[in-house]
Amino acid sequence: MVAFDGSKDSMKAIDLGCSLSARYGSTFIIVHVFSAALPPYTGVAPMPVPEIEGVAAAAKERARAVLAQGIELAEARGTKVSGELIEAGSIVQALIEFAAEEKVDLIVVGTRGMTGFKKLILGSVSSGLVSHSHCPVLVVR
Repeated sequence: MVAFDGSKDSMKAIDLGCSLSARYGSTFIIVHVFSAALPPYTGVAPMPVPEIEGVAAAAKERARAVLAQGIELAEARGTKVSGELIEAGSIVQALIEFAAEEKVDLIVVGTRGMTGFKKLILGSVSSGLVSHSHCPVLVVR
């Protein structure tokens, strides 16, 4: 399983996942987790209430595009791949639960994703996966 968020490091994870899948004849799943959650609105500030359905639909559409990009990258390398789109509040928890349910043997993830914390040596998602996954995690740089 490759955790994919569209970042350069996750694209490297796709490349390695394709190589491993070809070498061992394994099933290859690309997973993208997204959140359409809005920050809480207290009603105190004179702000208009956002149209929740529109924001959620836009987030899901963007997530579909990111997943499609990952699938396209893998297919361009000749790899037979499936994709899974998950909406969740916690990326790490969603990936760990999916991997356990699907009995994944290995999770491949990029060092840093799209969180913007470029100074971190290991991203929060990759670090969380390494710490909590039931199976081995391969972190790609």
